[in-house]
Amino acid sequence: MLHRRLDRRAGLLMVTLCAVWGIQQVASKVALGQGVPPITQALLRSLIAGPLLLIWLTVRGGRPALAALVARDGSLRPGLLIAAGFALEFILLFEGVLRTPASRSVVLLYTAAFFTAVGTHFLVPGERLRPLNVLGFVLAFAGVAITIGGGQGAASLSGDLLVLGAAAAWGLTTVAVKASPALARVSAEKVLAYQVLGAIPILLVVTLLTGEPIIPTASPLAWLLLLYQAAGVTFASYLTWFWLIARYPAGRLAAFGFLTPIFGVLAAATLIGEPIPPSLMLGLVGVGIGLTLVNR
Repeated sequence: MLHRRLDRRAGLLMVTLCAVWGIQQVASKVALGQGVPPITQALLRSLIAGPLLLIWLTVRGGRPALAALVARDGSLRPGLLIAAGFALEFILLFEGVLRTPASRSVVLLYTAAFFTAVGTHFLVPGERLRPLNVLGFVLAFAGVAITIGGGQGAASLSGDLLVLGAAAAWGLTTVAVKASPALARVSAEKVLAYQVLGAIPILLVVTLLTGEPIIPTASPLAWLLLLYQAAGVTFASYLTWFWLIARYPAGRLAAFGFLTPIFGVLAAATLIGEPIPPSLMLGLVGVGIGLTLVNR
């Protein structure tokens, strides 16, 4: 049943999801400092979340999940494409978080909405940008420029650019999902399973090539944070999001997106003591207003 308006339950769930998503960059930053290298961290997220998704698909579909994934519905090939995009996103993201503050990375990552909007403008009928959306782009990228301009040297700049690359990978993966008729016909859970499970062999190869350990020697806190990212974010929060967009207007839900970087900046300041310079707050405002206008 599709509700025309957001009720209290939907609002509380969206605020909770934004908090979960905002904190994940802080979780990954701490895990990096506790002995889990960036590519290994991306690999372990998928290795933990993948079996949970297989169990979920099996229970929901009433047949083995692997059989559902390879069913001849035309979705396997584009599914492998979005798996590559998913893997690239987290390779770039964790390498970027290693080099730049978590508070900056969460602001920059959520520019993915702009890459999605540009891609769908050209590739998805009925989703063309209007002048108000273009104004949103100008304000948002001004916010990004202010955020990057307040960086602390070349190391921070390289991290910022890596996170922006992750945002582009995320946004363009979303465009691939929207532009593929085959993926549009399958469940959102199956699309998520393609991304998480399909990314595992890619991340495994990259982990081996970079010489990072598959099973790192890390602190109990690092393993707890990995479990949070895999089970809490990749599995539970994304499935909750798909449940919401199946029942409530997607545009109204998307309006909550600006809360995510706010939660991220606050979490970075309160949990790991990262400073919040004025340039970051000003950039956050620009990105937030821009996101609002792009989504109108």
